[in-house]
Amino acid sequence: MPGRVHPGTYAGAVNPLAARPWLSSYAEGVPHEIAPSDATLVDMLDAVVTRYPARPALEFFGAETTYRELGDQVARAAEALRRLGVGAGDRVALVLPNCPQHIVAFYAAQRLGAIVVEHNPRYTAPELRHLFEVHRARIAIVWDAMADTIHDLPADIRPATIIAVRMPDAMPWHLRALLKMPLPAARRSRAAMTTPPTAKGVIDWAGLVRGRRLSRRAPRPRADDIAVLQFTSGTTGRPKAAVLSHRNLRANAAQSVAWVPGLVPGGEVFYGVLPLFHAYGLTLCVTTAISIGARIVLFPLFDVPMTLKAMKRTPPTFLPAVPPIYDALARAASRAHIDMSALRHAISGAMALPAATVRRWEEATGGILVEGYGMTESSPISLGNPMGPQRRAGTVGVPFPSTDIRVVDPDDPTVDRAIGEPGELLVRGPQVFQGYWNQPEETAQALLEGGWLRTGDIVTADADGFVTIVDRIKELIITGGFNVSPSEVEDALLLHPDVVDAAVVGIARSDGGESITAAVVLRDGAAFDPQALRESAREHLAAYKVPRAVVEFDVLPRSLIGKVLRREVRDEIVRRKGARGAEPAAD
Repeated sequence: MPGRVHPGTYAGAVNPLAARPWLSSYAEGVPHEIAPSDATLVDMLDAVVTRYPARPALEFFGAETTYRELGDQVARAAEALRRLGVGAGDRVALVLPNCPQHIVAFYAAQRLGAIVVEHNPRYTAPELRHLFEVHRARIAIVWDAMADTIHDLPADIRPATIIAVRMPDAMPWHLRALLKMPLPAARRSRAAMTTPPTAKGVIDWAGLVRGRRLSRRAPRPRADDIAVLQFTSGTTGRPKAAVLSHRNLRANAAQSVAWVPGLVPGGEVFYGVLPLFHAYGLTLCVTTAISIGARIVLFPLFDVPMTLKAMKRTPPTFLPAVPPIYDALARAASRAHIDMSALRHAISGAMALPAATVRRWEEATGGILVEGYGMTESSPISLGNPMGPQRRAGTVGVPFPSTDIRVVDPDDPTVDRAIGEPGELLVRGPQVFQGYWNQPEETAQALLEGGWLRTGDIVTADADGFVTIVDRIKELIITGGFNVSPSEVEDALLLHPDVVDAAVVGIARSDGGESITAAVVLRDGAAFDPQALRESAREHLAAYKVPRAVVEFDVLPRSLIGKVLRREVRDEIVRRKGARGAEPAAD
């Protein structure tokens, strides 16, 4: 990390927000700074295992894992990985849904000083191929349903060792028995949870964690060592691997805990409905929750009935999520008369938080729901609305402790904007990443002198330091809490023989997210079949990236240098939709 620089300095300029006016708006008990620490993620886990050995750490369909058991499983898995040749700096790919094995694998790799690379287990083979070309992991720990896909990667990027995880192994014995029943419902559930690999040489994860423990004398990582490569589309283009150190992730966990002064160490229940492979889920559930000895209730995917059933058994106290999840749970809990009053705190991210969602959630729980802001490159959280009456609806809040911001001219980031004037948001703090893996030019564009991170978001900041998002320089589409690169979807559409040109944009929805919408130009004589185009794209993209609607254009608007003008495409699609009075088609 670049050294600490006075927040008012940047190439001789003076930052109008240098005095940190937002500090007076912090909730009572929130510190202005977090204490610097050389503790790693491994040190953090060791500390809570020692302090809360009998406390449940993980819960999965009712099966509990205590902190003592978690520490033991991590030590055994780390020794198994060491015997397979994993050492400091090696990349370990995780391709896993939310399950206890995911967290064990994450910390086992960290214990050896290895670098975890998270992946969406629903990705297609072409999507995974690009990621593996970037990081070149030598070992992959994967959901068994994905083992064959990883094994079929080209030989030059295929991991030398593939370890398959069966999710049902972490479930209670009676549920495992039900999955084996010769009934249609059991077969469907079993198929959704596990698919035995056919590839030869795949290693069984369950056998690994039954082996011997890693010696306490084994080398440990340092705070400035790389902990995670987290893929992000950044500001444009194909996914890049953001380099996050132990210090970055520990700092963001400490900032997140500090932001909610009512959290009780050893007494909280976090719900892991966000995917752990996503930066948001990783920080809130894999690091922040564990840092305070919380119980983490894990869900392999978000399912309303499954979540409500868990609420009856183990009521959550803290829920990190996205607006559609809060809406769905509040409505369903009201219909089912389920008490959600234990949910004291909730923080929403990844997309705009509608005021109606806040009202509905707070009426259902009696707790507080606030909006935060971040990006993968900041581990990911950098701003949040105060957890109290100081919050301001319509804003993404103020900087976290030990975090500074600037609002600058996007064409010349050495020039600061006046209070209230739109400009690009810059962020600096201990959570800001180290750069992009093996991409020095992109790193230089994102990280400026003094450690300032260019966010690519156009914002305004008021005199109290509350930030409002105005627009995005970057053209990423935010859908379901995920960033989608338009060019990636366009590339998939152009693989269809009838498509000669394509532009992909996000169309705002009433829930605060965006619908991926494609504009296509077809070859002469081709019939327009939007469903066929969507199905073709689905062969190359994860489901959430597939366009919800496809619109035919005669020609796409372009600039003088030939760049597609996506804003004009978006405006035209919105105009047509208004004329039709219909929403884009949805799955």
